[in-house]
Amino acid sequence: MFFEFRFWKYLFNRNELIGSLEDTKMRGFEKRVWLVALLGVLLFALRDIWGMQTEGLTALFVGGFEDTFVIARATSLIGAIIWSFLYMAFHFFGIAFILHKITKIELSKVAIIQLFVVALLLMEKAFTFFLYAIVGYTTDFSLLSFGPLAATFLDSEFFTYFFNELTLITGLIIAIQFHFLRAFTEMSARNLFIILLVIQLILALFVAGIQVLPLEAWFEGGQAA
Repeated sequence: MFFEFRFWKYLFNRNELIGSLEDTKMRGFEKRVWLVALLGVLLFALRDIWGMQTEGLTALFVGGFEDTFVIARATSLIGAIIWSFLYMAFHFFGIAFILHKITKIELSKVAIIQLFVVALLLMEKAFTFFLYAIVGYTTDFSLLSFGPLAATFLDSEFFTYFFNELTLITGLIIAIQFHFLRAFTEMSARNLFIILLVIQLILALFVAGIQVLPLEAWFEGGQAA
């Protein structure tokens, strides 16, 4: 027997999805994967076209380097599209593979929950992009994260960016992963929760570390040499 994978239906009714996976085969999943990927690429492209994280290129246009500005914008757009693929592939394939190896759950089942994870991450980015588009400017911190609060009380740039990666969506992702994966593993609930939490903390530490590295200065220094 087969059942049709419905993204929105099973996002809010995972118990039915878990029950269906135990005794029937699923179809239609690949189509949803490609749809989420397409929407993700479109979102990253729109963010770049609008100007998110491309503020430094404005100096080229103001300085009268119109041709260079156009080339830089086109390069930035291509880079954003490539990054969208890498970002989604990591959270879909990479994290799924890690969880598969740790929990011994079938990779195909872990991939299902990671599709929901990727979609939630994209929804978070779409929400912040919508807010930025309304107000007309961007900030370094997400309104859904602990970043703004950390920036108020902490002087450490690293920890501010670290807490900026811990958002309401992060908590929702852990809850959804835990609920789904617990049905397919003999691992204790405590250990599973710790694993899911540690993965998110490691990702936050990694991103925060990248944020505070003086990559632009290193790049400019390399060019000067």
